[in-house]
Amino acid sequence: MPTTSTHPTGSPQPLTVDAPAALPRLLPGPRRELTDWRPEDPVFWEAGGARTARRNLLWSVLAEHVGFSVWSLWSVLVLFLGPEYGIDPAGKFLLTALPTALGAFLRVPYARAVAVFGGRTWTVVSALLLLIPAVTTAFVLEPGTPYGTLLLTACLAGVGGGNFASSMANVNALYPQRLKGWALGVNAGGGNLGVPAVQLAGLAVLATVGAGHPRVLVLLYVPLIVAAAVCAALRMDDLRLPRPPGQLRTLLAWRHTWLVSLLYIGTFGSFIGFSFAFGQVLQVQFADTFTTPLSAAYLTFLGPLLGSLVRPVGGRLADRFGGARVTLATFAAMAGGALLALGASRAHSLPLFVTAFTALFVLSGLGNGSTYKMIPTLCHAAAPPGQDSEARTSALIGFAGAVGAFGGVLVNIAFRQSFLSVGNGDAAYVAFLAAYAVCAGVTWTAYVRPRRSA
Repeated sequence: MPTTSTHPTGSPQPLTVDAPAALPRLLPGPRRELTDWRPEDPVFWEAGGARTARRNLLWSVLAEHVGFSVWSLWSVLVLFLGPEYGIDPAGKFLLTALPTALGAFLRVPYARAVAVFGGRTWTVVSALLLLIPAVTTAFVLEPGTPYGTLLLTACLAGVGGGNFASSMANVNALYPQRLKGWALGVNAGGGNLGVPAVQLAGLAVLATVGAGHPRVLVLLYVPLIVAAAVCAALRMDDLRLPRPPGQLRTLLAWRHTWLVSLLYIGTFGSFIGFSFAFGQVLQVQFADTFTTPLSAAYLTFLGPLLGSLVRPVGGRLADRFGGARVTLATFAAMAGGALLALGASRAHSLPLFVTAFTALFVLSGLGNGSTYKMIPTLCHAAAPPGQDSEARTSALIGFAGAVGAFGGVLVNIAFRQSFLSVGNGDAAYVAFLAAYAVCAGVTWTAYVRPRRSA
């Protein structure tokens, strides 16, 4: 029997439960495009929307996962660069910082590309672009290669960092408001798992063929890249988003754009920065214990693995208790973790040091999920009556993701300067402590503090 549902614009729309109109409509031919997408309509959602969204989420996670692995590749490859490469620890920190920087820069255009080309099309394209850094790295990585060439090659791996923004923008548009925290957390967490995955793969290569064969690790990812692109082409759908004129100008003038981006520097910047730097920090700060790349590799994957797994938990907690409250608690705990890392460094206690950084990884993962939940909530609240908030949400996801990823660059620079200046990471831990205190203060002041009624 016909019923009436409410479209996101607020206008009544006729809907027949058993009719094909209740399901997502696809254009005929090889190009799959969703032309009728109403996730906030419960009848539409139960009649087929949820199933379509889950299918797209699954293959989006796969492509993003491979992208994160390529983005993180040099955090593992630096462990293979022995004395024959002639690169000091400061030079290795720069090799891990450059991919972070390019990945951050690409997140804004990647998020916009979803609106222009559609989620399926851009997932295929962005996956195939990963072949450029993979093939190039496999070709040039050998002793005697000029350091400048290695820097340029490492920078190319940054294309893997852009995949996150386009994937998140696409998944955000597919899910209703009540499930965005969970869906974004699952998507981001599955992608973040690419970091410990490549580190575990590096550990396996080191343990089997040895540090003299870094190309083996790179070449392992070529078939995975192709598989991700093929699966996206066969199983995903295109969903285009409206692009209001002057959107970027409006976004840049909105105070929440900068506040949320700052918070994401503290959460995701910490996660990706520590993921890229931790192996090097262990080898430099505890050189008496970690005498070989293999010995350090046994510990590098644990923190990123746990941080990735708890990201959906952060999103789910934010769905229940509010993103701002969970984010505030996370930053307070991260300040404690940074203080513990400082104490462990001064006491030269490896168990305490690993405990502190494991806690920081877990907390940053929780904060990643809760901070990203804040984005659709803020955009939905700010949207004028009758106007869809998804376009602004997707744009802010890309922008905040870009700014937040630059936090990873700052983490690597902080470690590099600290080891150059004082010979240990103590100055960097003090900087992290101060940064988390500032982020906690901003979260409290802007989003949690009770407001006085007029």
